Amino acid sequence: MEATLDWSKCPAVESVPGRVSGAWTFRNSRTPVQVVFENLEDGMTIDEIIEQYPVNRDEINAVLEFAARSLDKAPSY
Repeated sequence: MEATLDWSKCPAVESVPGRVSGAWTFRNSRTPVQVVFENLEDGMTIDEIIEQYPVNRDEINAVLEFAARSLDKAPSY
């Protein structure tokens, strides 16, 4: 079962209707949060992501920490 995160509780991101189809993006940007996870999964480093997208290390760390804390609280089945 895949965990679903409640991104509305992460202050580093926002979802704005009409912007990037309402996807969760880094606050005040059009960069979807998902690009961080997809690129890390594909083997990119955080430094490489920072070079390719308009995000900074603090923003990336905030979403990674939020995801980690959220998954720690996920119920076990």
